[in-house]
Parts: sequence; C-alpha cells; structure tokens
Amino acid sequence: ICDFAVGQSRQLYGLTIQSERPSHRLMEQWHPLGVVAIISAFNFPVAVWSWNAALAAVCGDSTIWKPSEKTPLTAIAVIKIAQRVCKQTGADPAIFSLLIGDGPSVGQKLAGDSRVPLVSATGSTRMGFDVAKTVHGRLGKSILELGGNNALIVSKSADLDMAVRSIFFGSVGTAGQRCTSTRRVIVHDSVADNLREQLLGAYKSMRIGNPLDRNTLVGPLIDPGSVDNVQKSIERVKGEGGEILFGGEKLDGSEFPGGCYMRPCLANARPEFEIVKHETFGPLLYLMNYSDFDEALTMHNDVPQGLSSSIFTNDMREAEKFLSTVGSDCGIANVNAGTSGAEIGGAFGGEKQTGGGRESGSDSWKSYMRRQTNTINFSTELPLAQGITFGDDASSATA
Repeated sequence: ICDFAVGQSRQLYGLTIQSERPSHRLMEQWHPLGVVAIISAFNFPVAVWSWNAALAAVCGDSTIWKPSEKTPLTAIAVIKIAQRVCKQTGADPAIFSLLIGDGPSVGQKLAGDSRVPLVSATGSTRMGFDVAKTVHGRLGKSILELGGNNALIVSKSADLDMAVRSIFFGSVGTAGQRCTSTRRVIVHDSVADNLREQLLGAYKSMRIGNPLDRNTLVGPLIDPGSVDNVQKSIERVKGEGGEILFGGEKLDGSEFPGGCYMRPCLANARPEFEIVKHETFGPLLYLMNYSDFDEALTMHNDVPQGLSSSIFTNDMREAEKFLSTVGSDCGIANVNAGTSGAEIGGAFGGEKQTGGGRESGSDSWKSYMRRQTNTINFSTELPLAQGITFGDDASSATA
C-alpha cells in the first residue's frame, strides 16, 4: 500500500474547466484536510490503518490512530516502524500518531473533536451509527467501513470446483472474521445437492488449531465472547427452522486454549430468517436455494448490509445483469471470484449499512482532501456569469 500511495501521490489531479466568460479560466484543485482520525477494528489491525494512513500522508495529512483495544500490540509495533522511517527520512514522526484506549475514552472524543475534519472508522454497524451521529453532528466528514453480510450466488452453469474453493476460503478463512467473509451462499436448485456434498467434504477435512502452524487452516476467534456470539446465532438458526449440516461446537482441550476455538458451521437456512439478515462475525455459513435468477438477486439484496458480493456463472447474461443497476447493490461485486480478498488498486467499501465509505485505491484519495474551485480572470473586465448585468455599466459589475 505504501508503494501504491507513492505512485498515487503523482496523480492527485485537479481540473481545468472552460469558462463561459471571456478571458476567464476555471480551475479545480485539492488541498490537505489536516488531521485525520483512524479508528480500526481487531480483525485486520494493521492493514486498515495502512490503507488510510498511507493515502492520507501523500495527500498532506497527519493521522491519529485509535486501534481496537483488543489489538494494541500490533499498533504499537507498526507505529514504531513508521517513527523510525520518518526519522530516517527527515519527516516529523507525529505525522503518524497513536492513541490507545477504549471507545468512550478515546474514540468518542476523536469523533467529537472539531479539530479533526475527517474520521475514518472501521467496525460494526452499531459503532458506525454512533460515530456518524457524533461526526455529522458537528458537520465533520467520515469514511465508514462497517458490517458485511456477503452473499455468493452459484448458478446452474457455474464451475463448481472454483465456487467450492472460493466459498470455503471466504467462509472459514481467518475464522470468518473478515468484513468480506462469505456469509450466505445462494445456489441454483439443479446444483445445490452437489455443492452441499463438496462443501461438507471440505469442512470435514479442515485442520483447526494453532495459527502459527503452517498446516493449520482455521485458527481461533478473537476472544471467548465472539465464540459465544456465534453459538447464539446457531441457536437462532435452529429456532427459526434451519438445519445444522456440520460443525458449530466449541472446541476445548490443550490443542484449543483460551476458549476461543470452535468448529466452523454450515447450515441450511431461508432468506426470510431474521438471523440471516444479521451479520454474525464468525465462521457460520448459510446455504439457500433458488430456482429463478431474479429470485436469487432479490435474496441477495434483501439484507441491510452491502459490502461484497459474488456470482459464479458461465452465462454472460447473468454475469452482466449481476453487475448492472438491477443486480448486486454492494460496493464490491465480483464474477467468478469470491467475496473475500480485495485488491488495493480498487476502492474498498460498501453501501447501505456498510456505511458508504471508500478506502485504498481508485479515487479514494479525494476523501482525504478538500476541493477548491478557482476562477482566474486575465482580462480588464468584470463580467458576471450566466449573462447577468448589474447597474448601467455591465463591465463595472463585480464578478
């Protein structure tokens, strides 16, 4: 991301705009905002900071980082690296500042401080609502990257081997603790049984354990409370009429210390279940069937969140419709690629209760700057725009 940001720093383009007034020119340029607050979550404790901090730095801003109170050590470590680099290059290390603390004592104060024109916050939808009310209550700016309830459609023409591998990685990778983790699979009736059998085989083969062991595929959740939250969601699936196909149990013993391990869960569900519309931040995957493609799109979009989405199909019409205005309502929509694993070159973020913010690539840099429109008059006259005259001598009017 630092390499990307350095390249981006030479492409912070403004505009030259043709003026309607003779001997005038309009110009648009971008200026730094000043201080940017970064509030990050536990699950990608360095990446989210870097997406924001690297772009903010090349835009001329300084950053104050409030990491998750669950992951302070990685924040301290990476800030010390940034400090060392700044000293080696003659920059002020305060460009990258760090505040450790919880939401009420640090996060809310950053969000409410008028000296911080932009707050970039990553976390739950509940947290996003609180940050938005505070920041927008003082007419500040925000970048919100919140919950994702990401779905993957498997059509009747899909390459099932590719689909299964993408679903498996998207649902159990990082123990289902990515904002882009695959939460829902919407599969065509004609291939549903085959897909379920292949997924069951993959789930039964996964190795769970120490994340420092290269042979481990699934590690722990962040804390016992997260395991409990997934367990509660599993019980709600059962209560609403769903079927647990595999997993879901807590794992104990010397191989699974700290109460942070569980077996990833695969469940049959219905799109109308209330729990399906809620993001469970852990390894719980819902399987749902469809018969008509428009039905699949309706099921896909019928959740409050709108981060990442995917379709596996070899039907060009289905692929194009999925990417069209009547298709996925998410900020990220992929064809024959999973919901997880976004590239930094594209803008990252989502719609609806995901918050609408964009980080990383494309023109996301504009969020870290303020736009200024300039008028340059290189004549000796002062005409008004839109042909307006003021007073007897139009040329003496003030532009």
